[in-house]
Amino acid sequence: MTTLKYLAHYSEHIQSQAARLISEGRLGDYLESKYPNRHQVQSDKALYQYINDIKNQSMRKIGPLSSVSYSSKLKVLKQALGVHTTQSRVQGSKLKSHNSITVASLFKEAPPEFLRMIVVHELAHFKEHEHNKAFYQLCCHMEPEYHQLELDTRLWLHWREFRSWL
Repeated sequence: MTTLKYLAHYSEHIQSQAARLISEGRLGDYLESKYPNRHQVQSDKALYQYINDIKNQSMRKIGPLSSVSYSSKLKVLKQALGVHTTQSRVQGSKLKSHNSITVASLFKEAPPEFLRMIVVHELAHFKEHEHNKAFYQLCCHMEPEYHQLELDTRLWLHWREFRSWL
């Protein structure tokens, strides 16, 4: 079976289904039929507003976002589809926090559901640092279809690679 690096931690059953879709040339059709649209969040400013709206709906208690951007420097191979950072500093008698999110620029071409999944994932890290049960519960609270979207995003990443080889 072809090595499916983005699906390495999934079950053998899911990996074989994905490999079959790829080998039969049906993965692109599957993704296109399920996710026919592309989002319009193309600039860093629009991304900031998009993420801030999701944060304000689900996670009002975390501090404000200091910066949000797309980056072409994030490497998917290192499993970095997005990055979050948090810094806290004492300024006088106040504790100031600096929260930022960076999203891989390849998601400018993604369906809106995949961008939302990445954003939800990075926002959840502000509350839960580890990928544990509480982390995934928070992700599912913000996006009920989180697990399916994560799988389909990983399939989309494979499809992008296989498509570029053709």
